[in-house]
Amino acid sequence: MAATTDQPSASVDGLEDGKSVGNARNDGAHNCGRSSPESLGGHSSEGSRIRCWKQIVKADSRLVQIFSSIICGLLGWGILYTLFHNEVAPGGQLFSLIFLYLLASYAGYLISFLRLPALLGMLLMGILLRNIGFFDVSGVYKEIIISSREIALTVILIKAGLGLDPVALMKLKFVVLRLALVPCIGEAAAVAAAAHFLLGFPWLWGILLGCTQSAVSPAVVVPTLLNLDSKGYGTNKGISTLIIAASSIDDIFSISAFGVCLGALFTQGDITMSILKGPTEVGLGLFVGILWGAMAYVVPHPDDKYVVLKRFIFVGGGGLFMVLGSQMIGFPGAGPLSCISSAFVANLSWKHRGWDDETTPVSTIISKLWKIVEPLLFALIGTEINFQVINLSLVGTGLLVLFSGLVIRVVCCSIAIYGANLNSKETLFVNMAWLPKATVQAALAPVAMDMVRQAQYENDSPLYVYSSQILTIAVISILVTAPIGSVGINIGGPKLLTKTETHTVSERDP
Repeated sequence: MAATTDQPSASVDGLEDGKSVGNARNDGAHNCGRSSPESLGGHSSEGSRIRCWKQIVKADSRLVQIFSSIICGLLGWGILYTLFHNEVAPGGQLFSLIFLYLLASYAGYLISFLRLPALLGMLLMGILLRNIGFFDVSGVYKEIIISSREIALTVILIKAGLGLDPVALMKLKFVVLRLALVPCIGEAAAVAAAAHFLLGFPWLWGILLGCTQSAVSPAVVVPTLLNLDSKGYGTNKGISTLIIAASSIDDIFSISAFGVCLGALFTQGDITMSILKGPTEVGLGLFVGILWGAMAYVVPHPDDKYVVLKRFIFVGGGGLFMVLGSQMIGFPGAGPLSCISSAFVANLSWKHRGWDDETTPVSTIISKLWKIVEPLLFALIGTEINFQVINLSLVGTGLLVLFSGLVIRVVCCSIAIYGANLNSKETLFVNMAWLPKATVQAALAPVAMDMVRQAQYENDSPLYVYSSQILTIAVISILVTAPIGSVGINIGGPKLLTKTETHTVSERDP
């Protein structure tokens, strides 16, 4: 009977406890300090304190996340210190490289709140740290930086190859090809001519600068386009699909042409060999890339337990080997082309063997890997800008070169999409979306300078001057066009494009 008598009391206590927990959840952490007379002593008081701590922890979850990140960072630094000692201590070169990466990441995160591309903050942070004297590396770390850029370039190439949509390409093939190639070639020619007459560049160096400048940036264009498309802007005419598909081909053409020009510039021998080397590199790059991509149809087997990991290593490792190996054998232009073509063919093979989704698991891994290497790439190119040695007249002349190319690009873009059933507002929007420079410029611009340094030319040699000017003009183009393009697409999209309620076209990030 005693047990029976106590049961209702226990139930009432349980209900009271449940009620108080519910009140604590509803009222928030500010109720933690209040206690009922029944909870002033014993077990109830202890339970109230526990609930109080739970509310505090819940309310400050972001603070806890930040604190845990700091702890993990300090732990990682401690491990590195036990391995490398003073190199990771303040003042050490490895410390400055790690610090550059972290600050660039946070700068990109903060500037995104202004609805500007994160890469702009990363680039500005690199420029700032170099010019306040914080970042200045030498010795083996210069080789590490060059290798880091090669890895970042490989990631961009694979990302472009995997992102090339064959369905959209076949559906809009003529308009896509015109939009990809006509403005790209026109801008490259205009920049080459402007560099020759305004800066005194030899024609081949001018074409190299033109190939560097002529590529549009998917990192700026694609996220903003997908955001507009998700809201129904421009989907009735497939404008996002058109621009995204064309941007991949635009980048591929620019990178491939850049590689051929680079090979011709740094070839030792007579002019005949230099001329023949270009087509040789194109043929070699396509042959190796298609062959390696076709092998992905067989290796690894779709039933393999680690098929995603092996396919990632197959494409990623193979692409990096092609880029580095082509330089080693003296055909640097073949590497980027083979890397892109192998990724494209491999992606087709995987979809034929069961990966029917628009975005394959390997594409997802590459996109995440790009997020890791992106801060380092843009911060490092920013560190190449030294205001103490830069010629201010070069900034003005560089802007003239940039704008001469952009004017021709706009004209060629309007011609390329003529007859594509776009009205004047939509044509204006495509022109705005076709302006931003960023990722390809950041990857290609330092390559010539790295090769000049590796060949140990003097700082006052013509080759060093040309390569440093290419790098400076690339940075100017990113600083000018990336924010203008991003803001223009975000603001102009809702005003220039027709909004539809149904989502008729699907795209993906190249």
